[in-house]
Amino acid sequence: MNTDTALMIITIGSALLMIIAIILQQRGASLGAGFGGSSELYTTRRGFDKNLFEVTVILAVVFVLSILAGLLLPAHSL
Repeated sequence: MNTDTALMIITIGSALLMIIAIILQQRGASLGAGFGGSSELYTTRRGFDKNLFEVTVILAVVFVLSILAGLLLPAHSL
């Protein structure tokens, strides 16, 4: 497996996992909260929500770094 294939797998894998993590975070939000109808101005993340948020941030960083590495590393054509 060459680096191009490995970077492609990492990029696609992190993108899919990030989509799943974002969808899981949206589970508790209602439509009214998006338009300012929420009565809570500030909430503290605890437990699973905090861990899921941190994993989402890590996946986003891995995704961006894998894209940048794919752009900056020279392509090896066979």
